[in-house]
Amino acid sequence: MNEKKMKIIGLLGGMSWESTVGYYRAINEGVKKSLGGLHSAQIAMYSVDFAPIEKLQQAGDWDGTAKILARAASGIEAAGADCLLICTNTMHKVADTIAAAIGIPLLHIADATAEVLVAKGIKTVGLLGTAFTMEEDFYKGRLSDNFGLKVLVPDDTDRQLVHRVIYQELCLGRTESASKAEFLRIMGGLAAAGAEGIILGCTEIGMLVNQIDTPIPLYDTTAIHAAKAVAFALGSD
Repeated sequence: MNEKKMKIIGLLGGMSWESTVGYYRAINEGVKKSLGGLHSAQIAMYSVDFAPIEKLQQAGDWDGTAKILARAASGIEAAGADCLLICTNTMHKVADTIAAAIGIPLLHIADATAEVLVAKGIKTVGLLGTAFTMEEDFYKGRLSDNFGLKVLVPDDTDRQLVHRVIYQELCLGRTESASKAEFLRIMGGLAAAGAEGIILGCTEIGMLVNQIDTPIPLYDTTAIHAAKAVAFALGSD
């Protein structure tokens, strides 16, 4: 394949940068696997400072977060990107506002994940992520309304635990064995309730739990989203 035909992938990262590292690695590994040799992905990335965004999240000022990210997305487009990935599940809450600010396609993380689940014949799935992702409709509703999936989430106590571990441990690059055990317990509960697989619906969760840790099928949104970007860039999507 002529490398000039490879599209430029736009990454809106930094939320947290720990998971953005995984995106960069997975996308480049995907391009290398497809094209071989010294090929790597063409990427335009804007990595934001997560601290002010997290404060706006906790304050419920989603319009404030959208303004920051829309400006960053416009910069990515101006840098020559052919598509945009928001490298976090939670901030897809403002995906429509970001998409409206740019003229390139936004590859939605929930859509990419749902396409994989539907292709595998899964109808009921567990979802782990931040409290925003697990409790609000911007993510679960998209999975159910657009793809017919039944989405199960943990109870309130376990949702709080998952949210705390994401922000206070994983986003800071910390992986604790006790937290891993709790996540596996929660996943087991979702499976017992009927989940045929578990969506790792926060891009940091793959740092803590991997498929080798459980027989329950796991769907890592970072890996799925990155694979979608590679397919787009190489024209195989």
